Amino acid sequence: MKKKLLLFLFFFSIPIVAQDKKTTTNGMISFEASVPFYEAVAAENNKLHSILNTKNGSITFVAFIQNFIFERSLMRDHFNANYMESNKYPKATFKGEIEKFSILKINDNPGEYYIKGRISIHGVTKNIRVAATLSKTKTNKIAIHSNFTLNTDDFKIDIPFMVRSKISKNVSVTVDAELQ
Repeated sequence: MKKKLLLFLFFFSIPIVAQDKKTTTNGMISFEASVPFYEAVAAENNKLHSILNTKNGSITFVAFIQNFIFERSLMRDHFNANYMESNKYPKATFKGEIEKFSILKINDNPGEYYIKGRISIHGVTKNIRVAATLSKTKTNKIAIHSNFTLNTDDFKIDIPFMVRSKISKNVSVTVDAELQ
């Protein structure tokens, strides 16, 4: 009898715990570091991983560097080998919290929030605080959207002298994710 009760409690407690977390493995992160009059420097990664704890608003994002896709494969090769050194630093991470987060306040109208935490790129970790919009989708997912700018110097990403005038040090980053 005790075994049956324990099994019953175990199996029915898992869904209760799981409801506190919303996740995705197919979020999107993109960046653009283009300079006027030169070829566009932009890439997209549609395999952004994210976990949101709906009880306390803590959030984590993980992007594997080699998953960024460029229009030209040569740009991707240079990005991974020369700039991001993706064999040495295979992922970029963010761990933080959504300020003043309450799951009860999230609805189908996008609400403005700030997300603060620590971002790690290229072996360097920095504190950041960015604006984001959160809303609930028709399928009861939480949609997160954010645009922000990062500086390559802050993460010790060297841009070779030969192409320095063709690539912006200020990189515009966009994050979109629907967590379920």
